[in-house]
Amino acid sequence: MTGPSETRVLQDMQAWLERAVIGLNLCPFAKAVHVKRQIHWVVSPAVQEGEVLEVLASALQDLADTSPVERDTTVLVLPAAWPEFLEMHAFLPRAERCLRQAGFEGVLQIAPFHPRFEFFDAPPQDMGHCVNRAPYPALHLLREDSIARAVAALPEAETIYERNLALLRTMGQAAWQALDVGPHSDHDHETKTR
Repeated sequence: MTGPSETRVLQDMQAWLERAVIGLNLCPFAKAVHVKRQIHWVVSPAVQEGEVLEVLASALQDLADTSPVERDTTVLVLPAAWPEFLEMHAFLPRAERCLRQAGFEGVLQIAPFHPRFEFFDAPPQDMGHCVNRAPYPALHLLREDSIARAVAALPEAETIYERNLALLRTMGQAAWQALDVGPHSDHDHETKTR
């Protein structure tokens, strides 16, 4: 059995971005770059660590080489990598080393997303985990300058995380499920369009 097509993965990630990240205002900075089409999406079939590191190094270099006006951020989606969150968590120090070795420390940063993302200081059923949950494993590559500008322009930026936790915990699991921001198969899409 094969996984979802690249088109399906992109549709699911776009729906998550629009309904959860922007729709719930989990990231107040996301709407502007989305509207301006400055988010670059890369879907990779990479599974093995070496392959993932190669794709990551390439995506970091491409982002650094592209004007922020054209591409402010990159989302590297790896639907076949890391079925379990702990596998991704174990990989993150290698991802950070890749970023440093490429000379992008202080220039770019990496934020992880995973369908089963968990903060280690919260119980497994805590809705706060949804802050970093996406339909598929993904590494969000951000420019440090863009983050600094966005934070400077937003009063009380330091309260975003706590606000998100409170919002998600108030929403509850049923309301999150109602957003329909999980992964779908290509068959699901075909059935809905008939």
